[in-house]
Amino acid sequence: MDNKRKQKDDEIVLVNGSNNTPNKKQKNELQVISSGEGREIILGTERTSKLEHPIMQLTGHKGEVYSCKFNSYGTALASGGSDKEIFLWNVYGECINYSVLKGHKGTILELHWSTDSNEIYSACADKSIGVWDSNKGELIKRIREHSGVVNSCCPARRGPPLVASGSDDRSARIFDTRSKGSTHLFQHKYPVTSVCFSDASDQLITGGIDNIIRVWDIRNDTDPLFTLVGHQDTITSTSVSKDGAYLLSNSMDNSCKIWDIRPYAPTNRNIKTFNGAQNNFEKNLIKSSWSIDGRRIGCGSSDRQVYIWDTNTKQLQYCLPGHSGTVNEVTFHPNEPIIASCSSDKTIYLGEIKP
Repeated sequence: MDNKRKQKDDEIVLVNGSNNTPNKKQKNELQVISSGEGREIILGTERTSKLEHPIMQLTGHKGEVYSCKFNSYGTALASGGSDKEIFLWNVYGECINYSVLKGHKGTILELHWSTDSNEIYSACADKSIGVWDSNKGELIKRIREHSGVVNSCCPARRGPPLVASGSDDRSARIFDTRSKGSTHLFQHKYPVTSVCFSDASDQLITGGIDNIIRVWDIRNDTDPLFTLVGHQDTITSTSVSKDGAYLLSNSMDNSCKIWDIRPYAPTNRNIKTFNGAQNNFEKNLIKSSWSIDGRRIGCGSSDRQVYIWDTNTKQLQYCLPGHSGTVNEVTFHPNEPIIASCSSDKTIYLGEIKP
């Protein structure tokens, strides 16, 4: 079912991060449905989450917002972008902006929480990776080893506190945050735009402007285990499913793909392709993500929409308007049917969808 969210002032609660004072609009509950060719919003229907309102708009960033992530408990959201600051928001209640992390000197391009949510990792255009204490709101460590913009970072899901990074300096690196210097270096011929670990954290997955995804055994940084070829333009994001069996990738060729990354998978590992989300002349590194159960994927788009598909049927379930600029990332809540989207319009939306 193609469901749409309409942007109306009387249906959105605006939360201003600059003064933590919410501007409350009309408290309507809504469910969005489509009927034939026309689409309509029905008010007063059953709620599906514990959000204070069905849609919350978070404002306070002074520039484009490029990344947003829920913590592992679903109680907080981190966001970052061109204003060089990381905002921490409460997900429930009035969605108060309870902390601002300052220290970077360039645009923040990607954010991640550690598995226990005690730390935040940030990739920045100032050529560094930031490691932050999310409880104290302090910078623990700044990793400076890349000689170019750091486009992407990703912490390991398990094992030692490793964080991977990908940079315009044509390298991907792995760092142990307890020690100085990188522990692994993966050289590329072209800039690296996305990195992520496998579920077991024994493999590193990289994507770049050569349209190729490489899967590396971290014990061998000379040659990749295998490559994933199919995208026709720059890889903008990579993400491994919770069970570790599948990889989701997004590209400037306007497609998302799911790949089978299990050992001994068939030669053609591209099992599904999802079209619809756009990437325009801005060439932003638009990010896609899995729902916690793997039944859905979401992706941002330069046409200012939020796209959500069913991974089994490949059916487009939601195409949600509301933003007035490119949607740079869509992410799913770990416990409830809630999505967050961040945009070049300097805002973030939290919204509930059907379970």
